[in-house]
Amino acid sequence: MYDVVLLTLGSERDAPGGGCGSGGACCGGADDTGAETGEERCETPRVPVLACADALTARGARVETVTARSDAEIDSVLARLDAPARPDGLTWPDPDSKTRLIVATATDAQLRAVLRRLVRRYAPPPSRRPADLAGDRTVPDLPTIGVLPLDPARSGAGRDLAAQLGLPRDPAAVAAAVLDGTPRRLDLLRNDAGSVTLDGALLGAADDAGRPLHWRGRIEVDDAVLSNGEDPILACAIGNAGGYATLDGLPLLTSPDPTDGAVEVAVAVPVVARSRWGRKRVRFEVRRARGRAVAVVPRDEKIPFLDDGVEGELNRKRSWWTEAGAWAVWTS
Repeated sequence: MYDVVLLTLGSERDAPGGGCGSGGACCGGADDTGAETGEERCETPRVPVLACADALTARGARVETVTARSDAEIDSVLARLDAPARPDGLTWPDPDSKTRLIVATATDAQLRAVLRRLVRRYAPPPSRRPADLAGDRTVPDLPTIGVLPLDPARSGAGRDLAAQLGLPRDPAAVAAAVLDGTPRRLDLLRNDAGSVTLDGALLGAADDAGRPLHWRGRIEVDDAVLSNGEDPILACAIGNAGGYATLDGLPLLTSPDPTDGAVEVAVAVPVVARSRWGRKRVRFEVRRARGRAVAVVPRDEKIPFLDDGVEGELNRKRSWWTEAGAWAVWTS
């Protein structure tokens, strides 16, 4: 039978039984540039966690619940998924591990925080790239994880990643998937700031009155140029899954698929047209492209963005690229 670790994320500022506050490991925190603030409240209800633990125990699993309040505490849990030492000295995941991990998530940002630490743990330095790593990947197949959503209200709206993927939300069903289910491999977006994206990113913002703020930047998807840096851009959606497929009713991404090995990018640009009577009318032109990588070079000082729900500001070039099938979830 399996050892199962049920991981929830918190903050050192939490009171017992409270939420996770803002920033830090809980909500995704900042990347290497410190640009992402993660300023959102991430409540972590205990009832679903205890119900899932009870369901696992009833099936004979050895269960441990852990609340991690720092990256180091997340890392200590992930170390249990390591393979035996390799001759090349690299830390590598164990594909035959008898330890299984369930991440209890109040937000997609919490799930991303764990995946980011998995990538940090198992991605080899370029100078030590092993021969058994696929040529189109920078990380090995990451360990399959279970996902326990903690917000049942989001299931119907399909706003979180678990709902988009059709993952079970009932604690007993999550337990069954982890013990009896099959892995479903999913694409991962890495970026050159050292972070990862599971769902997608949306670049752009609105003023206090809700009016969109136009910005400029050069946006390339592989060899396709969606903006040369001169267009006034309303928004740019970078999609792995479909969380940012629309913006205020405007269709951006047409067919985001986290299993197709590609990133889909859409740029919305206002276009002024004249009617037959000479009146000006503004419509939005959406330019789309798919590829393995996307690069955004801001022409303005700062571009606000959301990445898996975490807020940040882009003030220099950033690139995202696809790691096809790099991570996996347990499904029933």
